[in-house]
Amino acid sequence: MKIIKIKDEYITLGQFLKFAGCVSSGIDAKIVIKDGLVLVNGEVESRRGKKLRRDDMIEFDGETFVIG
Repeated sequence: MKIIKIKDEYITLGQFLKFAGCVSSGIDAKIVIKDGLVLVNGEVESRRGKKLRRDDMIEFDGETFVIG
């Protein structure tokens, strides 16, 4: 599990995937989210603009991340 620290109140799911290095571009983020490959707090999330806040858990490609 990797802890990803953010300095703002929240980060969107699309921004998070790029920030954490899971994808290389916004279009890649859009595709993996649309394809149902990203879990937020244990549930499939289909909204790229989903606001992630501290303690949210993101799962993608066999890795788990927590917003710190």
